[in-house]
Formats: sequence, C-alpha cells, structure tokens
Amino acid sequence: MGLLQDAEWTGRIFTGAWSQGTGGPPNQAIEPATGAVLGEVGQASAQDALDAARRAAQAQRDWAATPVFERAAVLSRAAALFEQHAAEIGDWIVRESGSTRFKAGIETGAATAECTEAAALATAPHGELLHSPMPRFSAQRRVPAGVVSVISPFNFPLILSIRSVAPALALGNAVLLKPDPRTAVCGGVVIARIFEEAGLPPGVLQLLPGGVEVGSALIDAPQVRVVSFTGSTPAGRAIGAQAARTFTRTHLELGGNSALIVLGDTDVAAAASCGAFGNFIHSGQVCMAVGRHLVHESIYEEYVDALAAKAEALRVGDGYRDDVQLGPIIDGKQLDHAKDLVDRSVAAGARLVAGGTHEGLFYRPTVLADCTPDTPAYAEEVFGPVACVRPFSDVDEAVELAADSEFGLSLGVLGNDLATAMSIADRIPSGQVHINDQTFNDDANAPFGGVGASGSSRVGGPHANAEAFTETQWITLRPTVATYPF
Repeated sequence: MGLLQDAEWTGRIFTGAWSQGTGGPPNQAIEPATGAVLGEVGQASAQDALDAARRAAQAQRDWAATPVFERAAVLSRAAALFEQHAAEIGDWIVRESGSTRFKAGIETGAATAECTEAAALATAPHGELLHSPMPRFSAQRRVPAGVVSVISPFNFPLILSIRSVAPALALGNAVLLKPDPRTAVCGGVVIARIFEEAGLPPGVLQLLPGGVEVGSALIDAPQVRVVSFTGSTPAGRAIGAQAARTFTRTHLELGGNSALIVLGDTDVAAAASCGAFGNFIHSGQVCMAVGRHLVHESIYEEYVDALAAKAEALRVGDGYRDDVQLGPIIDGKQLDHAKDLVDRSVAAGARLVAGGTHEGLFYRPTVLADCTPDTPAYAEEVFGPVACVRPFSDVDEAVELAADSEFGLSLGVLGNDLATAMSIADRIPSGQVHINDQTFNDDANAPFGGVGASGSSRVGGPHANAEAFTETQWITLRPTVATYPF
C-alpha cells in the first residue's frame, strides 16, 4: 500500500478531519497542467495554529529529553522512507506543483539527503569547553530553541519544507509546518506521513495548511521561538517586522535575480547549456534561477543565438503524461506576472529572440536580448522562464552590472581564467558563488541563503543548522558552593 493510500490517512488528510480544523472547507489540490482536482486538504484556522503551538511546546520537552541516538534513528528511518516511496511522492510533486520527472527526482533525492544529514546532526558535538578565571568547569553548549515554525513555498515544496523540518527535529525542537496551499500535499502531507511512519512522537511535528492568517498566528504564538520562512521578499519583510515585535528569531530565504557572468574566453556552447538550465529549470520558478546573463561583448551575439536555440528546442508540457523539460506555471496569477514583464520589456526596447508565447499555463522559454536597467524583466525577479541578456566590455563593468541589484542570492561565473573568476567572486555580494557553473545549486550539507533583499541567516550544513535551530547556552560547574565577601 502506498504512503498516501492508507484508508485512515486518506480520511484524516483529505477531509480535514486530521486536525479537527476550523479553517473552513477543505482546500482543493489542483493539477496545474490539466486543472484536475487531485484531492482535498483540510484547512487550519488561526486558532488551530495557536492550539498547535501549545501542544508542540509540551511535546517538545519530552522530545528534547529523548536520547540523541533515538532522535537520529527517527531521522534515519525517515530518510529510508523517502527513498522507499520516492516514486509515489514524485508523482505528487509532478502533478501538484507542475514539475517534470527530472525536477521531482531532485526533490525526492534531496529529502533523503536532508534527513540523512539531520540524523548525523543529532549526534554531532554540540558545545566546547571554555577557559575560566574562576576554579570551575566552563562550557558553552547548544540547546534546542523550542518550537519552530516552518512556512514554505510552492516551487520546490518538498525540499523547501524538509530542509528546515529535518534539522529542527534532529536538534530537539518541535515543528509547526505551514506549506503553501497550492502544494499542501507534496510540501506538507507527505512529510507528516513520513515522520509518523518513522516513529516521531505525536505533537512534535504538526501540519497546519492554511492561508496568511495561519502563518501570522505561527509567528505570533508565544511558544514559537524561531520562524523559518522561504518565499518572496515583500512577504519576508512583513514576516521579519512582525516577528521583531516578540523578539522571535527569523530565518528568511527570499527572492533573487541572480547574475551569470560569461567571460570572453568561455566555450559558448557549454555556457549556453549552463545558462539555459539555470534559467529555465522548473520554468524559472526558482529563487536562485539565472535572471541576468552578462556576456562579454566578443561572444555576445553567439551566446544569444546559442541560448535562443536551447530555448526553442526545449519541450514544454504536462510532466506527468509526457516527456518534457518544462511544465506549467503554477497558476494564472504567476503566468500573468511573467507575461506582463515580458510584454513591458519588449515595449521598452528589449529584443525578443525566442519564446514570449504561451498556451494556457504553458509558457515558452523566452530570451530577451539587449536588456538595460530599464528592462522590467531584467530589473525584477520574474519567477518564470525568461532570460535577459546584456553585454559587457570588461571585468570591471561585469562586476558593476552584477552587483547592481538589491538581491544577493547566487552568482555564476564562467571562464577559463580561474584567477579572474575568483577575483570577480570576491567583489560581488552574494550568498553563494559557483565558478564554471550556473546559479541553481543546493547541497544538503552546505549553508544556503542570501544577502540584501535575498534574505538573512542560513540553513543547511551542520554549522548553519545549529545556528538556526538552537540557542547557545553558557554553563559552569563548581565542585562546592561558591562563597563571596557578603
């Protein structure tokens, strides 16, 4: 029997009875490629979220007291279950989020990797000894933060939920998970089901599908000490401001408009492959997608032609039923946003080299050349399959153009002169830099996050995850009670 085919779970998840939620009628899980209803997910209310936070605080105390090797075992079982059920989970990712099989495979593989890393994190060293001027033992150690709220988006719903859920649990926290309503199954239900099967005690992970009011309650709940949010920059700013009122820590992974710098000594065919993949993966609905292609003037036209040829050759369609490389845009609102930016960019003088058309939610990969700062699709985050290409004359200009953005999430530099590439990396603010690769990269054991309008703090890897989901505590110990002069 499949992970989500169990009769009891079908009743709880797809009727809303799983939480006795008061958030109104269940929300429909819609397949963007066809408009078909895949199922229904119960909706939580703000009061449900507050009640869940109280339950989580109680459950967290026992979970934090659980021996770390037992916590690690739960994470290891979860990793094995993600691998065992990868095909079923992948089907949900493809159908509910409009993905391709390739992209779904990235997500299921990452879920296994994140849980494997988290299992090791549970038993990793969590402190260090300190010297003291007093006759005492002195140390600093990491202790669980308490209750962590995870608010995740639609684009990579499984990865962008599990990469906070898994380490937070491993480190002894309880987690309240609110996935995007458009991907509540593959970004939420799947994870809750996996951890129930893995033996996670009740109340330690609670799923709260819902809208803005639920997310707001998960920030304001007094038991919540950390909020891990992935989403748009405007939403992140609002969440950061709200959380600041209660001194709740936030980890914000926000938008991007990443630059790919193509130096003049680069192989154009290879560069176009990098540029196309980094820009068009998941129809460009990726925070770290290549948004701006900055190409040396000596190979500019050749690169534009090569990138356009890549775009024209890509197959766009229903990833569940056909062998395609791009699926649909998630919904009509997002499609209209991308289309509007392209239309305004062409009106502003950009040269449309490929794409610019759509059938329903299926938007063709698009290449705009001769872009300037006044080109809307160049200046803003598109979150669609739109490549903006602009020439530069020398390294100093490339650096200036790449750094001319409020965002600072990811940077790619392509070129044979590695010393020059490294010098460029040193001069551009960015959370991550990939030399001789495109900007879409994410490893479970590496810190991920941006600077500027792309967010704050990091998750991923043992050090960043410990920073994100624990508190540092100073502890001392004397052999006898201390005495003082009064």
